[in-house]
Amino acid sequence: MFLTCEGTFGIVPATVDYSGQARLGDFHAGYQEIEGINLGYLQINGTQMFALDQVLSDLFKDIPRTTISKKMETLKIKSRRCDLKELRTLKAINSVPTRAVKCSLISKTDLEALCTSCKNLSPRR
Repeated sequence: MFLTCEGTFGIVPATVDYSGQARLGDFHAGYQEIEGINLGYLQINGTQMFALDQVLSDLFKDIPRTTISKKMETLKIKSRRCDLKELRTLKAINSVPTRAVKCSLISKTDLEALCTSCKNLSPRR
């Protein structure tokens, strides 16, 4: 269907809080091949979340962003902003440019719905 293979990058390294106690990151990162494109993801609270910027630039590169935005609105797909720790992890796995200062995430379920909806828009598919 959409997903052909999956690889895990690993657990986010432990962070140290102000009290000096180390605590394990609450998500991990990996790669997922979708529609023949290898996309980085974060597994957050049991949900795979993909960087919207990478989705738009790699998966939907032949479709205008305004068209994708309208499809997302029609499908009631919401994205969420990632926090600084998540952004740094996405930079480390090359899912967003190192110069990025913010990033939005989209869930795997919403991405699959968007792929199905946009299937006939791209000449590649």
